Amino acid sequence: MADSAGIQQGSPAVGAAGLVPAAPGAAGTEGSGAAGGSARIAAKKAQLRSSPRPKKLEKLGVYSSCKAEGACKCNGWKSQNPPPTPPQTDQQSNTVNLQEPCRSCSHTLGDHVTHLENVSEEEMNRLLGIVLDVEYLYTCVHKEEDADTKQVYFSLFKLLRKSILQMGKPMLEAQESPPFEKPSIEQGVNNFVQYKFSHLPSKERQTIMELAKMFLNQINYWQLETPSQRRQRVPSDDVVGYKVNYTRWLCYCNVPQFCDSLPRYETTQIFGRTLLRSVFTVMRKQLLEQARQEKDKLPPEKRTLILTHFPKFLSMLEEEVYSHNSPIWSQDFLVGATGGQIPIHTVISAPPVARPIYYSTSPVSVDPSTCGSVSPARKPASVLESNPVGEKRKASEPLHHEENKRPRVVGDIPMDLINEVMATISDPATIPETSLLSAHSARDEAARLEERRGVIEFHVIGNSLNQKPNKRILMWLVGLQNVFSHQLPRMPKEYITRLVFDPKHKTLSLIKDGRVIGGICFRMFPSQGFTEIVFCAVTSNEQVKGYGTHLMNHLKEYHIKHEILNFLTYADEYAIGYFKKQGFSKDIKVPKTKYVGYIKDYEGATLMGCELNPSIPYTEFSVIIKKQKEIIKKLIERKQAQIRKVYPGLSCFKDGVRQIPIESIPGIRETGWKPAGKGKELKDPDQLYSTLKTILQHVKSHQNAWPFMEPVKKTEAPGYYQVIRFPMDLKTMSERLKSRYYTTRKLFMADMQRIFTNCREYNAPESEYFKCANILEKFFYTKIKEAGLIEK
Repeated sequence: MADSAGIQQGSPAVGAAGLVPAAPGAAGTEGSGAAGGSARIAAKKAQLRSSPRPKKLEKLGVYSSCKAEGACKCNGWKSQNPPPTPPQTDQQSNTVNLQEPCRSCSHTLGDHVTHLENVSEEEMNRLLGIVLDVEYLYTCVHKEEDADTKQVYFSLFKLLRKSILQMGKPMLEAQESPPFEKPSIEQGVNNFVQYKFSHLPSKERQTIMELAKMFLNQINYWQLETPSQRRQRVPSDDVVGYKVNYTRWLCYCNVPQFCDSLPRYETTQIFGRTLLRSVFTVMRKQLLEQARQEKDKLPPEKRTLILTHFPKFLSMLEEEVYSHNSPIWSQDFLVGATGGQIPIHTVISAPPVARPIYYSTSPVSVDPSTCGSVSPARKPASVLESNPVGEKRKASEPLHHEENKRPRVVGDIPMDLINEVMATISDPATIPETSLLSAHSARDEAARLEERRGVIEFHVIGNSLNQKPNKRILMWLVGLQNVFSHQLPRMPKEYITRLVFDPKHKTLSLIKDGRVIGGICFRMFPSQGFTEIVFCAVTSNEQVKGYGTHLMNHLKEYHIKHEILNFLTYADEYAIGYFKKQGFSKDIKVPKTKYVGYIKDYEGATLMGCELNPSIPYTEFSVIIKKQKEIIKKLIERKQAQIRKVYPGLSCFKDGVRQIPIESIPGIRETGWKPAGKGKELKDPDQLYSTLKTILQHVKSHQNAWPFMEPVKKTEAPGYYQVIRFPMDLKTMSERLKSRYYTTRKLFMADMQRIFTNCREYNAPESEYFKCANILEKFFYTKIKEAGLIEK
């Protein structure tokens, strides 16, 4: 057993020594030590299970209690004269003697195994497997130096020992059973893939899915650091919470890899965001480091995937893991028909019309390039690891408030229809790609495509007085100074230089072919809750390509990440039009006391402000609108196909008929028309309250009202609130009636009708709930008619 313990040197594993030898390598393959340790234990179990029955009895007798008369308390038989070396397999049948006495109680081996005489071979083999697991854990307990880990090993050792004595199955006793957090890591990563990459072509999306599987595989075989190691590395961390997760991980994921007598779970399926946060930073660093060290050993087809795409994938995932408002960890993340997660964004306003804006110098001058939206499929900008001042411009991450986490359902359209349409408009075979020169293409499409291909990059950079100068950053700052000076000829060069190199200012720089072609210089005032935009320009030979709006949208997402949701800028008469199309207005939302004394007042310029909405993915605007237009178009086409049925004309008027009921017109009901119920409206509030209270009491007392008495629980009806957006029940109606919410009979009838409509939408026609809704609906309208609220 001893040869299976220990940790490989140089592996990314940092956890308890003496258990799992190593974590998988960066290429997604398991560590050889881990696989070898498990294989050795399995081989020993197979060898023991193929032994003769007397040998099996001897092995089990060591861990079985004595059954001799006289209430012997011995819990394990020990050989009087154990051989110095284990006998060979073919000789074992001759070395076992059931009459040999036990060293502890002096009773024979036969007295320890009498309860096993009639046990099947299958059950005996199961118990033998537990025996070898006990011996393995015994070795681990004595080798382990960490107190927390040793305690877990010893507890599992006693559990398995007890299972042999009682011939039962090992059952871990815990206050909570798996899963410990929802959504799980696996579900969260799946949501992340759908949330960030669902718009990609199938080939690129498949690459992302391979990266996701690789990452999940890493976690499932990752070696957690012990609580004491973590306490030394991160003193301020929640040690108690981490210790709980560490203990659970040992019991349910780690030890069962080798001790298969215990039920085993995948780490990614029973743990969630909390555990992922505790390991992600260290794991990401060590995986990437190992990938760089072993790059020459990787096969060519894996090298690009691991060295190029995997770091970008981890960077984007890191944002979602540590973001407080990431939607991928919401249990209400919208479930698509294929089982994947499909987020539906709500676009507040349509993108402005593309029209170049030409301008001259102003306190803030802008690029006449574009005013549209940008790509959601861009690659993240490269990391400037050697420069602490330059900040990497990461991929977009719209911060969602709680109210935006709930699933959005468009009207009463079934979700399967929405998903079918989504699949249609996302299929390149059915929707041809729009030419970049087409009049129908988005204004930002060319710039977005360039970013995806790596032609252009975005970096937030700035000067520093206390950090070692970075040559690349300084070159970019000089380039920005040249662009602003050339594009803003009325602005003093000294003034531009002072602000660009001022450590308090930052600049979102646009890099193409290694040189600066544009940027936005700004100063953040986090304590005041706003940012002042100072310069905005793109070099003249790169204008009218969508770069100007691309810059602004990146800047908006950068500030959303830093929780600053207001821009202020002074714009001259030539720049006002551009800023209006970027969401700026003269109606300043920031209180005057917040910015007076912080920003300069320029003559001949107009102060404009922009309030950012953290729910809007600004760099995905045009893509979302395009999808929404396609969805609406497809839904309209389907609806028209359903109702485009021609009925014969009415001939009854030729026979002298002067008037007919509307509902008798052929096809009128198929369009969704319903006759309006007529009845008297009670104007006296007390009389209306009394009447509605009586009707509601009758409905609640009906024998078929039991399914609708209280709100539907999520545990009883999975996915109910993803299908039903406006739930209603009789308890809620009673509370509304008590608070005098129902000022008209129509409000009361609408809520009651919603109960029945929701039930029929969620449940199958043959279900008991569906039938209860039909019966109760008829009863309700009978009572409404009796009360005179609608005509009989």
